[in-house]
Amino acid sequence: MPEFNYKDELVKIPLDPGVYRYFDEKGEVIYVGKAKSLRNRVSSYFLKSNQHDRKTKRLVSQINRIEYTIVLSEWDALLLENQLIKQLQPKFNILLKDDKTYPFICITDELFPQVYVTRNLDRKKGTYYGPFANLRSMHTLLDMFKALYTIRSCQLPLTKPNIEAGKFKVCLEYHIGNCKGPCEGLQSAEDYNVEIDLVHHILKGNLSFPQQYFKDKMLKAAEEMAFEQAHSWKTKIEHLSNFQSKATVINPRIGNVDVLTIVSDEESAYLNFMKIKEGYMIATQTFEVKKKLDESDTEILTMMIVEMRETYGNDAKELISNLKPDLDMKLDIVVPQIGDKKKLLDMSMKNVMHFRREKAERREVEASATSSKKDRILIRLKSDLQLKTLPRHIECFDNSNIQGTNPVAAMVCFKDGKPSKKDYRHFNIKTVIGPNDFASMNEVVGRRYLRMIAENQPLPDLIVVDGGKGQLGAACDALKDLGLYGQVPIIGIAKRLEEIYFPEDSLPLYIDKKSESLKLIQQIRDEAHRFGITFHRDKRSKSSLISELEGVEGIGKITATKLLKYFGSVKAIRESSVEKLTEVVGAAMAAKLRAYFDTMAN
Repeated sequence: MPEFNYKDELVKIPLDPGVYRYFDEKGEVIYVGKAKSLRNRVSSYFLKSNQHDRKTKRLVSQINRIEYTIVLSEWDALLLENQLIKQLQPKFNILLKDDKTYPFICITDELFPQVYVTRNLDRKKGTYYGPFANLRSMHTLLDMFKALYTIRSCQLPLTKPNIEAGKFKVCLEYHIGNCKGPCEGLQSAEDYNVEIDLVHHILKGNLSFPQQYFKDKMLKAAEEMAFEQAHSWKTKIEHLSNFQSKATVINPRIGNVDVLTIVSDEESAYLNFMKIKEGYMIATQTFEVKKKLDESDTEILTMMIVEMRETYGNDAKELISNLKPDLDMKLDIVVPQIGDKKKLLDMSMKNVMHFRREKAERREVEASATSSKKDRILIRLKSDLQLKTLPRHIECFDNSNIQGTNPVAAMVCFKDGKPSKKDYRHFNIKTVIGPNDFASMNEVVGRRYLRMIAENQPLPDLIVVDGGKGQLGAACDALKDLGLYGQVPIIGIAKRLEEIYFPEDSLPLYIDKKSESLKLIQQIRDEAHRFGITFHRDKRSKSSLISELEGVEGIGKITATKLLKYFGSVKAIRESSVEKLTEVVGAAMAAKLRAYFDTMAN
C-alpha cells in the first residue's frame, strides 16, 4: 500500500457539504465527521496541527486513508453522520448508541391492541412512545390508563378466527370489571379501539381530545337520566384532570417545542432534554456525554439534537437551547431572553447544572472510596481549599517569640498527609530586632524558598502560615519578592476560630469542625508550633548555661559555647577533672574553672 500523503488527498476533496471518514492502516474507520465544506474541514486537521490538543494530534497521526460522501445540505450531513457513527462506532467519536436503557410504552398493531412496557424496540410490532427516563411518570400513565379504560392485560392472540372458534375464556379481569371480554367476542374491535385511540392521544400529549370525549359521554348520560353512568364518566374526567395537575405545567401558548441545554467540563458534557406538548412535559432526560477529541459544546449539542429528535420524535418545529449552532438546520433554534420560554430554558439549565454537580460529587466519593485514607483526606482538602492539584507536599511556618527573647521560627513538612521529619527546619531570626512576628515570618519564608530555588528543589503544593491576615500578608510579600506569588497556594490559619484566610480575601473560610481536611491543617499547625517551641526552649536553656559559665573570670561567650558543645551540660563540666578540662581550654583556664566550681560547692 502506498504511503499516505495528505497533500495529494486534500486537492481531490470537493468544497461541497458532506461526511468524511478517516481510516487507519488496518482499514478500520477511526473517525466520522460532517462538514459544510469537506475540503476546508478536512484540511484543518493537517494544516493547523499546532492548534490541536493531544487527542486530536493522536487521531491525525493514525489517519491512513480518507473517504467522503457528498450530500445536499449541512443538515443532511448531520443526519448521515449520526447514522454512520451508530453503525461503525469509531474509537475517536462520541458513540451515539441506540438507547435501550430506558423503557417504552408499546401499543401493538392487532385487532385488539395490547398496551405494555418494553425495553426492546421492534417497530413492526406497533407504535412506541418514550423512552421514559422517569419511570415514576411512566407508571403514573399506566395506572391512569387502567383507571380510565378497559384494555386487556392478557397476551392472547386475539385474531378473528381464534375468537370465532371459541378458543379462549374470560379471566378474572373480566369479572372484576377491568376488561369487557373481547376474547369471547363480548366486545367489538370498533368499541375496543375507541379507547385505544384515546390512549394514543394521551401519549402524544393531546389531553383535550379524551377530556372532550368523556365530557360528551357524561352530558349524554345525564340527558338520558343515566346518572350512574354519568358519574362514571365524571370520575374519568377527574382522573385525567388529576394527572394533568401533577404534570409539569407549561404555558399552552408555547405550543409543541423541544428543549435541549448543555454545560460541560474538560472531560464530559452534560445535557437536559425536555419535550413539551400542548402545555405539559411528556418526556425528559438528563445525560452525560464523554468527550473524545475535546469537542466544543456547539458540536456536541448539534449531534444530540439529531439524537434526541430521532429518539423522542421530530414533530416539534422549534427547539429552545442555551446555545445556537451555526448550522443550516430544518429546525428553528431559539435562545430566549425573556418570557415563558426563558422560564422553560431556566428550568432545563437548573436540571443540567444539578446533574453535573451530582456527577462531580459521585466521582469524588468513588475516588475517596477506592483510594487510601490519606488520599481521601487530601482529595477533601483539595476540594475545600479549591486547589488545582492534590496537596501531597505541604509546608507550615510558625514563629516562637516568648516575651521577646530568643526569636526563632520553625517549618514542618508533611508529605502524603504524614510528617516528613527529615525535611523539618529551624530558623534563627537574623534581620529582625525585637519581637516582630510579621517581619520574622517574612524573613523565614523568604530564606526558605530562596534556598529551594537556589538548590533547584521542588516547591510545595501548599504553604500554611500559623496566623491570620497579618502573618499571611508578610509571607505573601516574601513570595512576591522571589517571584513565586501565585505559583504556590498559600493560606493562613488563625487559632481563635480556626479561620482559613486566603491572600487578598478579607473574608475567611470556615471549614466544618468535623472535617478531616481541617483536622489535617490543625495537625500540621500544631506540629509546627511544637517544633518551634522545643527549639525556642532549647535555645533559652543554652543561653542560660552560657550565662552561668560567663560568671567565671576569664571565660567569655566563645569559650563557654566551646565547653557546652564538648561536654553537653554545665553539670558534666562541673564533674570533669582538671585534666579533662585542660584538653579543651588549656591548663590555666581549667584551674580557674575547677576553683570556681569547688568554691560554689562549699
